[in-house]
Amino acid sequence: MKIYLVRHAEGQWWKAPDESRSLTEKGFEDAEKLSDILKDHPIDAIFSSPYPRAYQTIAPTAIKLGLEIHIENDLRERKLGENISDKDFASAVAKTWQDPNFAHPNGESNVEAQKRAVTLVKKLQLKHPNENIALASHGNIIALILQAFDPAVDFAFWQSLSMPDVYMLEFSDGNQTTLERIFEEK
Repeated sequence: MKIYLVRHAEGQWWKAPDESRSLTEKGFEDAEKLSDILKDHPIDAIFSSPYPRAYQTIAPTAIKLGLEIHIENDLRERKLGENISDKDFASAVAKTWQDPNFAHPNGESNVEAQKRAVTLVKKLQLKHPNENIALASHGNIIALILQAFDPAVDFAFWQSLSMPDVYMLEFSDGNQTTLERIFEEK
């Protein structure tokens, strides 16, 4: 089984709230380019965060593969907290990686976000044991899922993610055997 973790393309960061941000023009172009890469991978099912930028990123791939996109609320971006400005965003995320149990006011800690996302991954593994699936989500959630399988994934890894980006986890007999980046920015 392979799981393709797809980080969304460039979103409209200036538009709030987080749940309704769409892709930028560049984001839509990158989603098309991404679909040209993913169409050559054996994907049997697609799941997405309910947030438009994640759904819009994986939509061209779904069309090319003739697959439906299933919305999974647990793939939503982690709520970092209230009153965190764009200029404070990276330092706010860094603090949650320094202390995985820390949560900003009305936010979700790394431990909480990772638990919900990894629980979903395990549920999908059980439900689709002989299928390869794509999960369209967000940088924090993808990094936290990957960290559950590779403890070397850290804040610096999160910072290195591009928009879009794709990592593939391969499992054999239920055990993770491979972690590979399959997207390269051009």
